[in-house]
Amino acid sequence: MLHPVSIELPLKIIEKITEDIEGTSIKTVEDFVKSLVMQRYPELNERVYKEEEEEMIKQRLEKLGYL
Repeated sequence: MLHPVSIELPLKIIEKITEDIEGTSIKTVEDFVKSLVMQRYPELNERVYKEEEEEMIKQRLEKLGYL
């Protein structure tokens, strides 16, 4: 669920980020900041699998010798 807020950053930071992301898959300063926040707080990422599904995957990987 998104609750957009505005965060003010100094112009020199915006300019530096804009320069750094040029030519990358990151298209906006907003996307760059989101990516940094999610790296710092991975627990905020939505779960891809339910806990039961993760357990089944782990069991399969163990049976295959990967874990």
